[in-house]
Amino acid sequence: NRGQGSNIVPLTEAIVGGIRPMLIVLLIGAALLLLIASVNVAGLLLVRAEGRRREIAVRSALGASRARVAAQFVTEGAVLVAAGGVLGLAAAKWGIGLLQDLIPADVLARMTYLQGVGLNIRVVAFACGIALLAAILFAAIPLLHVRTASSRALAEGGRGSAGLGWRRLGARMVVVELATAMVLLTAAGLLGRSLNALLRVDVGLRPDGLATLQLTAPDRKYSDNAQIVAFQREVEQSIAALPGVTQVGVSSRKPLAGGNTMWIRVLGRPYHGEHNEVHYREVSPGYFPALGAQLVRGRGITEADDVTGPAVVVVNEALVRTYFPNEDPLGQHLAYPDEGSTPMEIVGIVRDIKEAPLDEATPPTIYVAFAQDPTSGFTVFARTSVAPSSLVPAMTDAVKRIDPDVTTFQGRTMEDAINDSPPAYLRRSVASLVGSFAAVAWVLGLIGLYGVIAYSVSQRTREIGVRVALGARPGSVYRLILREAGLVIGIGLAAGALFAVFGATLMHSLLFGVTAWDAPTLAAVGVTLGVSALLASAVPARRAASVDPVDALRAE
Repeated sequence: NRGQGSNIVPLTEAIVGGIRPMLIVLLIGAALLLLIASVNVAGLLLVRAEGRRREIAVRSALGASRARVAAQFVTEGAVLVAAGGVLGLAAAKWGIGLLQDLIPADVLARMTYLQGVGLNIRVVAFACGIALLAAILFAAIPLLHVRTASSRALAEGGRGSAGLGWRRLGARMVVVELATAMVLLTAAGLLGRSLNALLRVDVGLRPDGLATLQLTAPDRKYSDNAQIVAFQREVEQSIAALPGVTQVGVSSRKPLAGGNTMWIRVLGRPYHGEHNEVHYREVSPGYFPALGAQLVRGRGITEADDVTGPAVVVVNEALVRTYFPNEDPLGQHLAYPDEGSTPMEIVGIVRDIKEAPLDEATPPTIYVAFAQDPTSGFTVFARTSVAPSSLVPAMTDAVKRIDPDVTTFQGRTMEDAINDSPPAYLRRSVASLVGSFAAVAWVLGLIGLYGVIAYSVSQRTREIGVRVALGARPGSVYRLILREAGLVIGIGLAAGALFAVFGATLMHSLLFGVTAWDAPTLAAVGVTLGVSALLASAVPARRAASVDPVDALRAE
């Protein structure tokens, strides 16, 4: 163990360290969604406060103190937030249960941190803190706006036109909403593309039509190698006899699982204790044919490779690239570092099978004959011409008929094993949740933009009426409103793109096969959000273009 060491980490890091990036992304996504919802509600309250400027001015003139006016806004904000908070906690309780039900049982068993998750005193306290901040925000913004405007309210009388200050404030709110929606939509797009790229990784086998079943034979019954080999061959023969099965093989460890590493040395080369680490698999002769793996050169494992024959090994292309970059490995011999280790002749080279998680590079791997180094725990692979999911129960029954004491577990299709592997499941989960956040943010952003443009148009009725009375055509009014909306949309999308790239850089550990500045994703999100925002602006713009100047001036 020369040169080996240890790495001491907190237990919490060992438990949740792998999913911390996902939790952080979800927390940030929830915060951004809360931000855009708060901006939307604040905008609605500002519109309401704008319409109450004269009322507040009259109250103040009749003797209402500032504290009394402030208390009114605080009360209204508190009632609004309390109602939303109660509904939010109820929805959260329902949503937590729904999400837990959607997690596969075997995946949930590995997520010990989800045991007992639900509403508790800490969660409720956190929600109350957020609600308190929202109440302060919803009370303070309209109050400050009304204060600055009340001095002019009595002098203006009637509706008046929307002041420049309101239009600027509304534009800033829209920029925040669109930028936030851009960030969430881009994150969802990048995570979706990462998942697609991950599931398209070349795994070096044909997953369609392949069923797998893991089993462990009790040591008290299978105490020596000959018994284990006899049991393994009986299992293969029994499963091969099932209807539709065309190939059967076993391996000490299934693909995508990683683990099980050894040190090797190449005989004939100087060796000074180097740690030449490789992954290690014991496989039967039918393993490569069952997987549909491609033999590049040489031969695979055969029935003749048993304890009576010379030790042989098949290596993958990653091992050739690492340890034999400029020479032919066939015929060379490998051995384990310990003294007296039996030399193993390299008899074949197999195309890389993904023996590591989907998002990691395929490691150098050696495949030894199962009969020459058997293990009581292994995975059976059966290629079938029928639906592989229907074969799994029959495989389990076949094993139990041989020995009911054998433990069988994780019977599934290879396609399911790939799609539900931890890297794929992690990215699918976070992509689905962030995608949901993004969809809600998109809708809220469009609603906020529509509301601001519609309110501004309603407050500019007199101005538009005068323009039309002086000869402005409806098309010019339409373009005026859309031009102003387009400027706000452009600024929001530009700011959103910058923040989206920055945010994607922070979640780089969740990205696979794409970069934080992925141009197609940014362009697709920008065009989609921009077009939908312009369509949302078109309705109030059309209404402005159809204003009758006589009716507008008479109303004033």
